[in-house]
Amino acid sequence: MSSPGSRAVGPPPDPGLLSLYDTALPQVYGYLLARCGRRALAEDLTAETFLAAVRAEKDGGGPTTVPWLIGTARHKLVDHWRRLDREERGLRLLDGGTAHADDPWDEELDGLRARQVLEQLSPQHRAALTLRYLDDLPVPQVAALLQRTVHATEALLVRARAAFRRAYVTTGGSDD
Repeated sequence: MSSPGSRAVGPPPDPGLLSLYDTALPQVYGYLLARCGRRALAEDLTAETFLAAVRAEKDGGGPTTVPWLIGTARHKLVDHWRRLDREERGLRLLDGGTAHADDPWDEELDGLRARQVLEQLSPQHRAALTLRYLDDLPVPQVAALLQRTVHATEALLVRARAAFRRAYVTTGGSDD
């Protein structure tokens, strides 16, 4: 029997999901923070990821796992970058650089400066470079996540690498 001031809140959460949350939270948050570099954004996207897990559990989507959560987190991050790109699209022109796809620029990068440069790039370039080089996904998978053709994704990666190189050199890096 409920007291006059209480409300029904539904069934208690699944103990398995709570256990998964305790186990996976540091991994999901760490994955997102390493890729976006901003705590508040990583926290928001982590929350969205776990809300998706609760919805999947409620809809009978079966048990979620840490790899499922990481994949969901990746999709949440890509969705975030897409939203940013749509918002910025009217404010900027895409770079029309002409770097070569087999670019030999394999210099050891300063990690902190590379992250700062990545943050300066457009969301579209940032998403492509992060998925391809940080997540080490093949180009066809990057294309699928960005909802582009493989050829359009390859061209995007060429432009994104050129933009990254220019910005990195501008911040004091070398292009040797």
